[in-house]
Amino acid sequence: MNKFAVVVLGIAVLFCAGCSSIGGAVSHRFLCADYGKSMIWIVSAEGEVEWEYAARKPQDVWQMKNGNILFTHVKGAKEVTLDKKVVWEYTVGKDEEVHACQPLGDGNYMVAVSGPCEIREINSAGKVVKTVKLVTNQENKHRQMRQARKLVNGNYIVGHGSDKVVREYDSDGKVIRTIAVENFAFGGWRLANGNTIITIGDGHRVFEIDANDKVVWEINENDVEGNPIRFAAGIQRLGNGNTVVCNWGGHGHVGEQPQIFEVTPDKKVVWEVFDFEKFGTISGVQLLDKKGDVRKGKILR
Repeated sequence: MNKFAVVVLGIAVLFCAGCSSIGGAVSHRFLCADYGKSMIWIVSAEGEVEWEYAARKPQDVWQMKNGNILFTHVKGAKEVTLDKKVVWEYTVGKDEEVHACQPLGDGNYMVAVSGPCEIREINSAGKVVKTVKLVTNQENKHRQMRQARKLVNGNYIVGHGSDKVVREYDSDGKVIRTIAVENFAFGGWRLANGNTIITIGDGHRVFEIDANDKVVWEINENDVEGNPIRFAAGIQRLGNGNTVVCNWGGHGHVGEQPQIFEVTPDKKVVWEVFDFEKFGTISGVQLLDKKGDVRKGKILR
């Protein structure tokens, strides 16, 4: 039995009125950070594991233009080749954690460090070349931050976990925008049209707002049949307007719903990954058939 579910609308409609899923098997080769199994995976379009690398509780992961894989592992970030040679690594102190990283256009790396709650930009030699202090009300380092991104204009956008806000900072660390949410703020991503898409962990919600904070699109907990939002984690927005959502199943829901799904703007499921034999709880994903240089912000995730 293929554990990567094929969602077929014609069948589903027989069993549920108003079902929003549409047909389509997994057809994308993808990279993901499996927090539950402490692994980085590359998975074929047929659902088979092509590549794996052990990483302690990874949240964020990227494939670089040269094929290398950059990822977080709680105590830092690491870049490895596909033959598993470490080519760059940054490790934080015992009272610090890392849940987000990003390759930057100048060849440096951004690492979000919880504990001191700050952004560090680090060069290829492992030297910190810039530090940006962030704002938090949380002393518990594990609850300060999840996703963080540097924007093309030099600003930073950060999901401040238990503060229940997404904050945007200028290049010097001044707060220039605060978006309050109803639960754990996992992350915010700035889209090409200027809108911001936000995921709210145990708030069971993914939503998009415009520059005036007006909600222009959202998925609430039970909006997508067969894909109840549990802990909304990493996402990828595709060029066709679809959104790939990591439905992290921790906090009491492991095994109950698909780990990843792609959904259209009108909330129809294109494909989903539902395989708790191979995979655990997945926090981040990158579709590898969507081309673009991640250092130049060409992949919105």
